[in-house]
Amino acid sequence: MKLLDRMAQLAGYERRDDRADPSWSAVAQGSGYQGGLSARAAENLSAVLACSTVIATSLASIPALVYRRQDESRIEAVGHPLYRITRQGVSEAMTWPDFIEHLVASALLTGNGLAEILRNANGGLVGFRYIPWTMVSVLQLASGRMGYDINEGAGRPRRLLQGEVLHLRDRTDGNGIGISRLARAADTMSTVQAVNMFARKFVENSAQPSGFIKSAQSLTSQQVEMLRHQVNQRYSGAANAGRVGILDLGMDWVQAQISPEDAELLESRKFGVEEICRLFQVPPPLVQDYSHNTFTNSETAGRWFAMFTLAPWARKIEAEFARNVFPSSGGYEMELDLSGFLRGDPQTRWNAHKIAIDTGVLDANEVRQLEGWNPRATPAPKVA
Repeated sequence: MKLLDRMAQLAGYERRDDRADPSWSAVAQGSGYQGGLSARAAENLSAVLACSTVIATSLASIPALVYRRQDESRIEAVGHPLYRITRQGVSEAMTWPDFIEHLVASALLTGNGLAEILRNANGGLVGFRYIPWTMVSVLQLASGRMGYDINEGAGRPRRLLQGEVLHLRDRTDGNGIGISRLARAADTMSTVQAVNMFARKFVENSAQPSGFIKSAQSLTSQQVEMLRHQVNQRYSGAANAGRVGILDLGMDWVQAQISPEDAELLESRKFGVEEICRLFQVPPPLVQDYSHNTFTNSETAGRWFAMFTLAPWARKIEAEFARNVFPSSGGYEMELDLSGFLRGDPQTRWNAHKIAIDTGVLDANEVRQLEGWNPRATPAPKVA
């Protein structure tokens, strides 16, 4: 544990088993911060930024479809205002993909993503307005419903009620406020942050030469400078790569090696990436960590990501729209279409289509629709 102790001290904290030190307690608590870090500071960890970005941008790229239930069928509701919003943007300043990306990233990093539902004088849906969670104070009203005070820095805060907002949240502790997984794993995050800070200070304050020239006799400063100049001139640079070196006067070349402590630091940084991927349920290859990658698991990483990472968040978004955007008696619903992520490789997909056509489950035009193609025109009947 010496390396962790040194890293904690370098970061300004004292690591104790009883966690009695108030500075360490400040790191571990997640009230308003994520494991002692603000959401913005947490994004300085490349793995946190990569995981939150790949989830948010993937969900933002998924087609959002609006349906109306009619008997046992679903009909795409192209006349619903939300259908227009998903294609033309939630406001003049923000497109639908930007909106979903902001909302999901906020929920991932702070535990909560909030947006105001914009309606016209008749109550019709006209758009959404994303609200950064740092501007929000939450309270529970006497009715038991949630109230959101929005402080935009201009006068008194304005209050929005529960039915006037979309509130996408991570798992709560029963009070309606989402808690980021970065805050729940505060000890893990503080350790990863300390490792990164230790590595940065190591680079800033340390020198790691490739080797040393050891002399059997004492050299003057002038001789040292002359020797350094000759070595740099003859053996440094791409043009001198592989050149045979000759040492005289009893001199030896000593190869510099990485110390076990430095090797532990490198392994700790790799493990930190795996820990953060584990928190966000993101396969490491999707954030450019290929240390355990094979051809087999890389083929299934996308489907795994869709099933166990994107699908739960997509269902959260759909449920929040069903609760606060659509009237309970309207029969409307929104679906984030994950089929593009779940189709698999072309051979598997088309074999499945062939089986569906042969068994009568789908026809050719329905398969074309699944692939995003227009239906094939029916040939005109021949005139006798």
